[in-house]
Amino acid sequence: MAFKTGFVNIVGKPNVGKSTLMNALIGEKMAIVTAKAQTTRHRIIGIVNGEDFQIVFSDTPGIIKPNYGLQKSMMSFVKDAYEDADVLLILVEPKQELKHIELFTGSIKKSTAKKILVLNKSDQLDTAGKEERLAYWKEHLEANSYLAISALEKKGLGMLNKKIKKYLPKHPPYYATDAFTDKPERFFMSEIIREKILQNYKEEIPYSVEVVIESFKDEPKIIRVTALIYCNKKSHKPILIGKGGSMLKKVGTEARIDAEVFFGKKIFLELLVKIKENWRDNDFLLKQMGYQS
Repeated sequence: MAFKTGFVNIVGKPNVGKSTLMNALIGEKMAIVTAKAQTTRHRIIGIVNGEDFQIVFSDTPGIIKPNYGLQKSMMSFVKDAYEDADVLLILVEPKQELKHIELFTGSIKKSTAKKILVLNKSDQLDTAGKEERLAYWKEHLEANSYLAISALEKKGLGMLNKKIKKYLPKHPPYYATDAFTDKPERFFMSEIIREKILQNYKEEIPYSVEVVIESFKDEPKIIRVTALIYCNKKSHKPILIGKGGSMLKKVGTEARIDAEVFFGKKIFLELLVKIKENWRDNDFLLKQMGYQS
């Protein structure tokens, strides 16, 4: 049997469950998940290897109209995902209609990839509701397949995987067959910390910070990490730290616990807060932070 390999890229509006779906498909928590929009900033790859296939899944930022440099860079990751996809998973949720995804319907039509319209959060609908929503999308958006799933409850994923494997092109593996991502350990450490910031702060704070790993020392029994939290305004620093350092300690404790599960090793984590005003519109800083090539 010929070996099959392909890039399977997940696209959609913010909060439709792209990261939850990717985590469910690969069986690992590769992408951070919160209830806040724009949780995903980078394009994150997770690799699933089988005896005769390799699926390179790709989670992408939620599609928005960009307002500043960081968001423009985020949307460039989405553009790349359209261009290199072998299979495009177009994720929508029950209440969405064609007008809600008009920002990217043109890109979908131009893509030469096989397209699967995936109705996520279908646990919110009864059988008739699922059929009605799938019928709507069949009428309004051309795709090769239409499926209803629940990424959170892991329902319908078996059929989705069958469809994906059917559409994969015959090709040797792109990555080593024991690889599970293209991202370094430092990236996942920074994302774990950022997830805790998203969960613990309100309003604009989570969207105005970036986490940079200054030091990552993997020793035999422990990983020692120093992470810098860059904030966009001077007024944000005391909020991030909290009274007597309480908030920073809370974030650090929660991040350390999750990191120890992810890396399977004890973690010593030091968090420092620094001010980098207007970093989201600074091309030099964005490049240093991995948002621009």
